[in-house]
Amino acid sequence: MGIQRETAALGNWSSRAYHRRWLLDQASGLFDFFQYRCINPKGGFYDMDDAGRPLDAANPVRGIHSTARMVHCFSIGSLLGRPGSEDIVDHGMNYLWKHHRDATHGGYVWSLNNDGPVDASKQGYGHAFVLLAASSAKTIGHPLADGMLADVTEILNTKFWEEKHGAIAEEFNQDWSPIDGGAYRGQNSNMHLTEALMAAFEATENKTYLDKAESIADLVIRRSAGSVGWRVAEHFNTDWELDKDYRGNEMFRPSGTTPGHWLEWARLVLQLWSLGGKQHDWMPDAAKGLFSQSMSLGWDNHKGGFFYTLDWADTPAKRNKLWWPACEGAGAAHYLNEHVPSDFHEESYRKIWGTIGRFFIDHKNGGWHEELTEDLVPAHTIFPGKGDIYHALQACLIPLFPATGSLTKVIADAGGKI
Repeated sequence: MGIQRETAALGNWSSRAYHRRWLLDQASGLFDFFQYRCINPKGGFYDMDDAGRPLDAANPVRGIHSTARMVHCFSIGSLLGRPGSEDIVDHGMNYLWKHHRDATHGGYVWSLNNDGPVDASKQGYGHAFVLLAASSAKTIGHPLADGMLADVTEILNTKFWEEKHGAIAEEFNQDWSPIDGGAYRGQNSNMHLTEALMAAFEATENKTYLDKAESIADLVIRRSAGSVGWRVAEHFNTDWELDKDYRGNEMFRPSGTTPGHWLEWARLVLQLWSLGGKQHDWMPDAAKGLFSQSMSLGWDNHKGGFFYTLDWADTPAKRNKLWWPACEGAGAAHYLNEHVPSDFHEESYRKIWGTIGRFFIDHKNGGWHEELTEDLVPAHTIFPGKGDIYHALQACLIPLFPATGSLTKVIADAGGKI
């Protein structure tokens, strides 16, 4: 059903005062849930259960992406004027620099507990989020930001970046020897690096960051996704040839295709297009194609929510519904509404938020459910609790600011005014 004329005359939801207040309320609720529970006094942050209690209070494993995302999100909180945000940023930056950072071999180890590294591998995914954390912390003047930004940039340039492909390699052992021959290449780490490179460009005005982001997008989206009908391929070999038979980690490298990443790329491509002066004509078309395919193939028209994965016949494979694809869908729909507006994009925006509001937001305990069954009942087959503020917070705040750059940039440009 199309948008009714009298409703459409009121404008998109993102322009309406009530919807904007509602989004800000949801963002405040997320900040409340995490800010006063997350700090581990021994360093890093706790992952929490549904009620907001630490999943392992005694000696939890701290993943680098979780630490870095907290830094990014509470840098946003500081820019908005949320009291206490700088304390979270400082706690996270110190843990990244003094514990995740490998002073012997260079780079940043994947995970730690109180006793030291649990997984000392050097992952492209993790280094992408360190770049994002350092870039975000720089926007609020954290004293470690410049040093960390220079350090992780050097590591990305000298250890991960492969100029012949215009993207990064995936992973190494702690001493930088290859893992399993170094045969795997993945889009997920490169996608998040694209996000971080844009933030680094905005924080430093160094165009080499933007050039690398455009290079990755050209490889992963224009050439690869464009060749398979705007479905983002996840897994590749060393020559960046598609590996449809790859089986990997369910959380970070699930088999088949992942519609949530099509949505995430739809937003990132439009952000990249805007930051690059709208020079690449293929980018808006790619964003529209990625979003259309995700809604057509990935959205459950009967029950709501995005299926986690599809097989290469476009049949739902992992049929559970995760919070982060819904978050990325909301952000992508807003960006499309701003750059290539259509009734379809607005209808999708409302549909996605309707499902989030009814099923993913935990109105009893606070925070958001990270996983639901196909029937939209809370579950924990992949995600054990509530460990992440990043996707949900960004989904709430992206529609409140211009669709032209990273949240840290657009909030700073707006003087924190919503």
